[in-house]
Amino acid sequence: MNWIVPPGPVGPRLTIGLLGGSFNPPHQGHRYVSDVAKKALGLDAVWWLVTPGNPLKRASELADLLTRTALAQQVAGPQDTVTALEGALGTHYTVDTLRALRRRFPATRFVWLMGSDNLAAFGRWKDWATIAAAVPIVVVRRPGTALDTLKSPLVRRFGQARRLTAAPCVLVLDGPRSPQSSTAIRMALEPRLMA
Repeated sequence: MNWIVPPGPVGPRLTIGLLGGSFNPPHQGHRYVSDVAKKALGLDAVWWLVTPGNPLKRASELADLLTRTALAQQVAGPQDTVTALEGALGTHYTVDTLRALRRRFPATRFVWLMGSDNLAAFGRWKDWATIAAAVPIVVVRRPGTALDTLKSPLVRRFGQARRLTAAPCVLVLDGPRSPQSSTAIRMALEPRLMA
């Protein structure tokens, strides 16, 4: 992958949502986060950043990067660009990926997207407060996690915004919730894979 060529539309007046994750496997819940954010915020595009590895998960739990990227392309919406950009950049942490993107595209406005199911672990991400200070964070509520925003270190430290502003900004969006999760899908498949 050529890092010099952007993975999707980019420009000085564009606002691009970044949906990072393992996508192990990708599912409609990922697309739901992307779709809700695009509709609510009028994003020009969403880049799905399929990570080569997740520092908070065992490498043995992850399918290979090419498989996860190909599967994500089947699930993503028409305005979503699926990319293995972190592999091309050689970054292992979100904070480093964001620095690289902001250096390369200083006039583009990036917004970090995540499902509310990631809030509990967000406080364990490397330099999570630096991430929050660098880009606005948009959290889309997922089933069973409605109260997670209240106890999240991210929300306790930066508060909850009513509209999208410059960072630090944590905006929580709601909509009809998608019940799918990668963990539940893997657990359902595991007995069949072991047979």
